[in-house]
Amino acid sequence: MTRALTLSPPSLATVQPRASRFLFVALATAAASFSLLQSLVTPVLPKIQHDLHTSQGTVTWVLTAWLLSAAVATPIMGRIGDMYGKRRTLLVALAAIAVGCLIAAAAPNVGVLIIGRVVQGLGGAVFPISFGILRDELPPARVPSAIGGLSAVIAVGGGLGVVLAGPVVGALDWRALFWIPAVVVAGTALLTLRFVRESPVGDPGQGRGRINWPAGVLLSAWLVALILPLSKAPVWGWTSARVVGLLLLALVLAAAWVLVELRSAEPLIDMQMMRLPAVWTTNLVSLLFGAGMFATYAFLPQFLQTPRSTGYGFGTTVTGAGLAMLPMLVTMAVAGSASGPLTAYVPTKVQLLIGTATAAVSCAGLTLFHDAYWQVAVATGVFGVGLGLTFTAMVNLIVATVPAGQTAVASGMNANIRTIGGSLGAAVASAVITAHTTPAGLPLESGYTYAFAVLTAMLATAAVIATVVPRARKA
Repeated sequence: MTRALTLSPPSLATVQPRASRFLFVALATAAASFSLLQSLVTPVLPKIQHDLHTSQGTVTWVLTAWLLSAAVATPIMGRIGDMYGKRRTLLVALAAIAVGCLIAAAAPNVGVLIIGRVVQGLGGAVFPISFGILRDELPPARVPSAIGGLSAVIAVGGGLGVVLAGPVVGALDWRALFWIPAVVVAGTALLTLRFVRESPVGDPGQGRGRINWPAGVLLSAWLVALILPLSKAPVWGWTSARVVGLLLLALVLAAAWVLVELRSAEPLIDMQMMRLPAVWTTNLVSLLFGAGMFATYAFLPQFLQTPRSTGYGFGTTVTGAGLAMLPMLVTMAVAGSASGPLTAYVPTKVQLLIGTATAAVSCAGLTLFHDAYWQVAVATGVFGVGLGLTFTAMVNLIVATVPAGQTAVASGMNANIRTIGGSLGAAVASAVITAHTTPAGLPLESGYTYAFAVLTAMLATAAVIATVVPRARKA
């Protein structure tokens, strides 16, 4: 009886079917919790602004601070997990999410709320660490399916936040958007302690090594210098001194980072790995795909909430706009879950091409046909198929290409590049929409039409690049 109550993880070799199921549940719950925090707050920013008596410019830092924190932490924590153990790194990430949620839920002012969001962002490592654990613990034949299922959970979680925000705030309060994830993450930590065992550490034959902190500082600096102006460009202005200066600084810091990594005996991010054809082409697809995915998440609900008086809007509530995203969540979950088993019949590269092309077709549909609610619902359903296939294919290509000791850091960089693309896509779409407004300040229909057309072009370009992604070769 005493043994049954222990939190020590069991050996998968002896109870593999049961243990692997709970292993996946623990990782999926962790990934879903963080993914929800990515989009859960966005629809209720006006409510937070009102309750905390702050300005619109200040409350946007609730999103920006989380984004910057996650961008910095994800690759560095991924490398720490590869070197010192993925289980303990996952527990640290879960602790950061839980503590950050508690700080945000109890925040008396917007400053404390932003600090809580920064702490939450440190949990971004749950994505790459979870993929690395699946690769370490499951038989090779089961890895693509498991990654497909986990990718579907992550993708659905990002969209589910938009759907749940309205009902949760309506029934409770915006602080519940942080209390609930804190409780879920605490339970996830217990599952992790019980069912996730520590994975091998360090590259085979090389020991643990050490963290290249100068490279880490430079990586963090250029990511902040790049993502910050992309996030703030619609407010600061694309030609403002702050935006131009930070973009130039990002370029200089990125060059310095690459130089340091190339000269290091123990690089934080292995440049030889990043130059692998299957890695850099997949990352380029991820950049453009992230632009289309995150911008659609951000602006489609705004389009639906536009007042009917404009002649094209639907005047929905936050909850109504979220419900329009439900077809996307359903098809995304189905396509993402099916992607792994499909690899036995449809190569991952082909799935990547089909997924990006499907997403582009969906965005083109939104560009041309958005007069009726059902047209938007159909387009989001098609978009979900593209998201599910593409998201899973990108991760599987990365995981199948890089050495086992670099799984977490490689998938972490892929997630970061997708985030950079999301910032770029959101900034460009915002610039297009705000350039076409009525005298009252409401967006014109042409603004959304042009924005969706730009996103279509980005996704179509991603599909073209997908054609030159080589089939992943086992590292």
